[in-house]
Amino acid sequence: MPSTNTFGQPVGEPVPHWARRPRPGPARAEGRYCALEKLDAARHAAALFAAHQEAPDGRDWTYLFSERPETLAEFRALLEAQAGSTDPYHYAIVDPATGHPLGTTALMRIDPAMGVIEVGHVVYPPRLRRTRAGTEAQYLLMRRAFDELGYRRYEWKCDALNAPSRAAALRYGFTFEGIFRQAMVHKGRSRDTAWFSLIDREWPAVRAAFEAWLDPDNFDATGRQRRTLAELRGSRRPVAG
Repeated sequence: MPSTNTFGQPVGEPVPHWARRPRPGPARAEGRYCALEKLDAARHAAALFAAHQEAPDGRDWTYLFSERPETLAEFRALLEAQAGSTDPYHYAIVDPATGHPLGTTALMRIDPAMGVIEVGHVVYPPRLRRTRAGTEAQYLLMRRAFDELGYRRYEWKCDALNAPSRAAALRYGFTFEGIFRQAMVHKGRSRDTAWFSLIDREWPAVRAAFEAWLDPDNFDATGRQRRTLAELRGSRRPVAG
């Protein structure tokens, strides 16, 4: 419920003891199926380029900020630029045992004063999609934003026409907030942007669902999930009344 000020006007809830939050850094995040580490073109480019070349064409890059590089030199230059950026802050998703890179993702539009941060640049080669490691990578980023850095709001934005990205946001527990029409000109085309968010008070239930989903007991002998993320989130909703 909104509070009221001395004039009787409705105002937002107090945020006591709020302070500027830290920026993301290079600390490694360890999971069961993957780990996150700071992107390093020298160590990661060759293996990631080979993984992306397993796709028959560049259609997976249509909604990204660049087209798929077709040579290792072009790809290395892209990763060098990303690795040197502080916003977006890029991470490699790696095999926790071998350090072999599996994909990349980033935290971006970082606003430490307001406690708002966005996940973006989610670039998964074919072998990482629809895997436990791919899901766990998003859990590890959320855990960094909320539990380690103390942000209040975590955002997901995508081209409104990018149906797989919109479906992924909902699967991960984000709430759809609407469409920003003609938000940008992207690759010479008009782009409407779909906005999604997750806020700190929602995170505990989302975190519990991720952890239950990632538990090996949630998968049968063939690797098939027993319960979906949505089902697990639903089972943890508080009862009203």
